[in-house]
Amino acid sequence: MLILGSVSLILIGLELLARLGVGLAGKQNEFAAYEGEPLNVTAYRLRYLDRANQPYDGLPDRGRLKVRRSSLTGYRLVENQQSNAWRINEQGFRADQAIAATKPKDEVRIFVLGGSTAFGQMSSSNQTTFAHRLEARFNQQVAIQKSNSGKFRPDVLPYYADELAKAMSLPPRIQESRYRVVNAAVPGYASSNQLGQLALQIFSYKPDYIIIIDGYADLLLPSTQEGADVPGVEGLLDNATGHLISTLTERLKHWFNQSYLVKSIQYWVLRPQEAINPMIPPDVKLSIAQRLPPNPEELNRRTVRYRHNLEQIARLTTSAKIPLIVALQPEITSRTTTQTPREKQILSQLGATYPQQIKTGYNQLLESVGQVKKAFPQGVSTLNLYDVAAGLKEEAFHDPIHLTDKGNELIANKLYDTIANSLTVQPKPFGQSEPPR
Repeated sequence: MLILGSVSLILIGLELLARLGVGLAGKQNEFAAYEGEPLNVTAYRLRYLDRANQPYDGLPDRGRLKVRRSSLTGYRLVENQQSNAWRINEQGFRADQAIAATKPKDEVRIFVLGGSTAFGQMSSSNQTTFAHRLEARFNQQVAIQKSNSGKFRPDVLPYYADELAKAMSLPPRIQESRYRVVNAAVPGYASSNQLGQLALQIFSYKPDYIIIIDGYADLLLPSTQEGADVPGVEGLLDNATGHLISTLTERLKHWFNQSYLVKSIQYWVLRPQEAINPMIPPDVKLSIAQRLPPNPEELNRRTVRYRHNLEQIARLTTSAKIPLIVALQPEITSRTTTQTPREKQILSQLGATYPQQIKTGYNQLLESVGQVKKAFPQGVSTLNLYDVAAGLKEEAFHDPIHLTDKGNELIANKLYDTIANSLTVQPKPFGQSEPPR
């Protein structure tokens, strides 16, 4: 007992010293939010809530991005929440402002659906996501056209041949509207979740374009699951004893990790802020390689599920006469010649079999996307963004699929080029029967 008491006193003393050191270092606020990993990682980690907005007992709760379970889409982002890295509006979209229920006549709405890559996971702010950059670029283009009308093709073509040739050599205009790009992506969503979200939520906002950027989550999601859901919740509900043990374990772990002594060791000694921790929802203990299909049969089942979901999405958008852009998301193995030291480390940690697993999986995803395009040639456009950052000399990836701010810029530019072509205004021919005098 004497030894135990002495140990307790020593630990209390060390805890007090740790708190004093944190205070002298001016890191009180940072340590209060610190969960043993870089703060930006914690900010993007999901925190699962039940329908009463309460955390699930027995599930990790260190994440800051709250999602609420939904019987229709697995889960949804909780409305009106924010961190230093992101803000979720009152409708559950990643945006600073709400989307008007009544669509303005002069507004073009482009909705982005997908998982964590489309959401902009690990982006430094809402403003650095490709969705925000895409919106800014469209509206900047409209402003440039309005202030420099003589540098773009006129609304009505001139009569004389020499003037006509000169006019047609100018860059085309895009439709002069107010553009709103809505980031409706949700980390962890697979194609089936997006299908439910589109049918039950997105259509009510009267979108003019739908962009889907996905693929990776469908490769990771077992074929026995229809879509992403709160991980492990069914097991907790069905196993009362296991639920109790998990709850007590998580509470003990939470209490232990709140110690400033433990946090100090993690922060200054183990230095997880320098570690590379792939954070691809859901937050499970299996490695990425273990979550990928273990054999060709399972890969086929997963990619067939992906194709079927995309076909249903395309059927809905085509019926509603809404252009659909299906894009296969970027992935780090495309960086074969311009890898930064950190990206090389990421690939090394993923394991020797990972590149071939991804190559095989992406080939089948591409085949699925191609089949959807063939079935809906008029209403669907496709993009392969797998290697969009292949030639970038600076860092493009935080982990296997999440892009740096520069990587998001590349996506925005690619999407702009694709959509702008369909928004080009065709000049009207000169309508007079005689040349102007």
